[in-house]
Amino acid sequence: MLDIEGVSLTPADRDLIREPAVGGVILFARNYESPQQITDLVAKIRALKSPPVLIAVDHEGGRVQRFREGFSRIPAMRHIGHEYDDNPEAALPLARQAGWLIASELRAAGIDLCFAPCVDLDWGVSEIIGDRAFHSKPEVVGELAAAFSRGLRSAGMAAVAKHFPGHGAVVADSHLKLPVDRRDYGLLLDDMRPYEKLINNGLVAGVMLAHIVYRELDSMPAGFSRYWIEDQLRSRLGFGGAVFCDDLTMKATETYGSMRTRAQLALDAGCDMVLVCNDRRAAEQAVMSLNEYSNPLSQVRLARLHGTGHAQRESLRASHIWQEAVDSFSRWDQRPQFKLDA
Repeated sequence: MLDIEGVSLTPADRDLIREPAVGGVILFARNYESPQQITDLVAKIRALKSPPVLIAVDHEGGRVQRFREGFSRIPAMRHIGHEYDDNPEAALPLARQAGWLIASELRAAGIDLCFAPCVDLDWGVSEIIGDRAFHSKPEVVGELAAAFSRGLRSAGMAAVAKHFPGHGAVVADSHLKLPVDRRDYGLLLDDMRPYEKLINNGLVAGVMLAHIVYRELDSMPAGFSRYWIEDQLRSRLGFGGAVFCDDLTMKATETYGSMRTRAQLALDAGCDMVLVCNDRRAAEQAVMSLNEYSNPLSQVRLARLHGTGHAQRESLRASHIWQEAVDSFSRWDQRPQFKLDA
């Protein structure tokens, strides 16, 4: 899965996406001007190959929401966690509503996939997770993530939970350096409990791995680790869906060789799809090195992530359910927030 440069496809973009090894495109804020423009761009990307590539975006809400003007503003998930502390019976429908609103608006633009929910625990130390986490308690994260995932699914979008086995207990940002988590296995079990709930209830079709070394268990970052992918995620937790390696251009991975080496490490460890973003030359290297690569089981897993059904933007915005969801989050914005972020 790779990215493109701007708000329209260039000839270079078209040629690269048509390469056999490319199975997806991830969109960023720089690719967005308006709802109509993004809808047209998605249609043009989809027309390049048959079957079409997966089209994805990071659109969790809060500070991780790539499309803003013309899309509903979604609060950071920590706010829904705060609501759970006060009123669980209100928070669960709100989480489901957030998932539905995100997915319905993205599906109206033809986008298949949002890399969400973030199910990292809020340990109060992470530079990059912060208010993206629902809560510090694994059982609460599991409940809210399950509701959010049901909302995604009801609008035709599969859930992709991240960042396995857990990113919330390290200070460092893996975009900038390689974090090391020194906790033992017993403590890491808490981080994995939300995944267990989602998997056992059939609510997650994809999982994204963390670029973190869990030193007590394995010397390799999770995205390059058969221990975490095969032994823990697939064997112990019984996950049969698609596994994504997070962006291989992050600084956390740079000591593990060339881009072609990193991509092969991730695939050999059990990933079904790797992301290479914000570095066109690196993306080209990975694509050219993998054009002979084939994994039919990965193709089946990834095919399940294509979005299903979608309303036209105008009919969606005219619907009672959309107006009710937007009103819920508009009122949320107007409420004073008495709790301090952890």
